[in-house]
Amino acid sequence: MNIKEVKDLIHEVLQSDIREFELEQTGTRIRLKRGLAKETAAGLSLAPHPVTMSFSIPHHPVPEQPATLAAAGQEAEDSALHIITSPIVGTVYSSPSPGTEPYVQVGDHVREGSILCIVEAMKLMNEIPSDVEGEVTAIYVENGHPVEFGQKLFAIRPKQG
Repeated sequence: MNIKEVKDLIHEVLQSDIREFELEQTGTRIRLKRGLAKETAAGLSLAPHPVTMSFSIPHHPVPEQPATLAAAGQEAEDSALHIITSPIVGTVYSSPSPGTEPYVQVGDHVREGSILCIVEAMKLMNEIPSDVEGEVTAIYVENGHPVEFGQKLFAIRPKQG
């Protein structure tokens, strides 16, 4: 199953009344589950129904860069780091368009709200901002590669004081 088929499947589930869906095909397992949004006192929904997704693809692991693996082991020791994770499943892009400079590099100082990358999901470009001010100490993803919900994207050492 390729990423386009997965995106089409997600789109179809979101457009339907299906609350839970699971598919296993040639070593790929996809499970989509819709939850109920929190309700206000008046009983009105605050947000659309969220969808939780889990993927199990044993034969197609997402490769990591060798430098990233070393950085990941090094950063695991430092509990003071703030980890930015992917809020959605999609494809990560490190710059606003092909051939341009990346939003951030290791060593860059970012402010709260600074754009770190873009995650494309179903042809929608979702800017991923930093939620802390500090220094980028690790980049866990490679430009143009797929990411999963909750996957580490960046490590940031928060600014002291």
